[in-house]
Amino acid sequence: MKLGALDVVVFLAFYAVVLGVSMYKSRREKTGEDYFLASRSLVWPLIGLSLIAANISSEHFVGMAGQGAGLAGMAIASYEWMAAITLVIVAFLFLPKFLRAGLFTIPEYLEYRYSPAARSIMAFYMMAIYVGVTIAAVIYSGGLTLQTIFGDVNNPAHLLYGVLVIGAIAAAYTLWGGLKAAAWADLFQGAALIAGGALTVYVGFKAIGVKTFFEANADKLHMILPADHPVLPWTALVIGLWIPNFYYWGLNQYITQKTLAARSLREGQKGIIFAALLKLLIPFIIILPGLMSRQLYGHLMTGVSGTDAAYPMLIRNLIGPGARAFIFAAISGAVISSLAAMLNSASTIFTMDLYKRLFRRDAGDKALIRMGRLSTLVFVTIGCLIAPQLGRPSFKGIFTYIQEFQGYVSPGILAVFIFGLLVKKAPPMTGVTGLVLTVPIYGALQLIFPQVAFLNRMAVTFAAILIVLAVMTALKPLAEPRALPVREGYDMRPSRSVVFLGVFVVVATLALYAIFW
Repeated sequence: MKLGALDVVVFLAFYAVVLGVSMYKSRREKTGEDYFLASRSLVWPLIGLSLIAANISSEHFVGMAGQGAGLAGMAIASYEWMAAITLVIVAFLFLPKFLRAGLFTIPEYLEYRYSPAARSIMAFYMMAIYVGVTIAAVIYSGGLTLQTIFGDVNNPAHLLYGVLVIGAIAAAYTLWGGLKAAAWADLFQGAALIAGGALTVYVGFKAIGVKTFFEANADKLHMILPADHPVLPWTALVIGLWIPNFYYWGLNQYITQKTLAARSLREGQKGIIFAALLKLLIPFIIILPGLMSRQLYGHLMTGVSGTDAAYPMLIRNLIGPGARAFIFAAISGAVISSLAAMLNSASTIFTMDLYKRLFRRDAGDKALIRMGRLSTLVFVTIGCLIAPQLGRPSFKGIFTYIQEFQGYVSPGILAVFIFGLLVKKAPPMTGVTGLVLTVPIYGALQLIFPQVAFLNRMAVTFAAILIVLAVMTALKPLAEPRALPVREGYDMRPSRSVVFLGVFVVVATLALYAIFW
């Protein structure tokens, strides 16, 4: 597919606005708090749309749509709808504690609750996952999307071109203005994502027919799958899926960094609940187009990418000039938003948790910002080098690649956080122990039981670590609970309207499960 003049004009105009506004709004970043946490000034619309834009990326347009078109069908929507409930819990349980302590990063909490060693271990894990897995995966799947829509799917050079475009744009405004630049870019890209996805669904229904679509895909529109299902058995839904959800939405730096930058507790909670409401819509603009594409072009989904090409193939074949460029901009914007968030958060963790603590304790604001920019450039370069390799069949699809590798660290991280929050007398060594055990336990389960769904392996790892931590605490509890720092002068007043909206999100989610049972 070749870009026409109208496509070029629409795409360039969109990114001229995105880059212009984001760079203008972040032109005065002078301190570490300015660069890494947007001066702690974000309001709820920016937080909510930024959470969605950072979350929805090519992992969804390529991986989730591909899983929906493949074995999982509508059941893969559980990642979104259970995330909505997770966000409500995060808003009321996690966020107040993190904001009251004035955290820069999530690993910082482990130093206050357990020990400096626990903070360093978590920072190392998150750096490894960001650079080796999520950043590379987002760059790859973004490049694959561009290659499928506009290039030759059999030409590796076209994948490389897409990888370089995605990496360069995200790095440009992240290097310039840090989190504030990313948040303002997300405002436009998040809105474009919702509008572009809705347009894709409309065009798909127009091509197939609403009645024809639901009749042809009746067996794919169920949320509850058998216990022996290879991708998403109901057992994983009930137990295992909560682990990556709570890790991702509550403890994942590139998501939580937006909420740590909230102007007040109320703004942070409103932003999270707004994101939860939007999460209820996401399956309809991601999974339904994947099913539509399989119905129309399933015979073309062969080769390395397979059903991973479902969403971009629908756009390639159904969307006309102008609208095509807008959807292209929305999808690439979603990819770039996620990548920018990951780059900013990876540089934050490296700079604040590793560089400042272990190498240069006296570093001033200029040195911290300089290191943040340098590390961002290094990380995007590494990601661009790894990304073209991820199309190999041995990775079993990009969605599985991301989830499997995060399974090595997310159960342990979540276990030590939950245990630390609920068990006040857990001794410092429990934090280190839980983080160290997660890799060998999950690795052993993967080696011995490869046929077991990765979500079930996560659940077993999580439970095993909790048992070890409980035994350690029973044998040698703290004499007195550790006191967390308290940030002075920050508005921690709650909002009644947020509670009402949180209840509404939970009820609406349960209603959707009942409809698609």
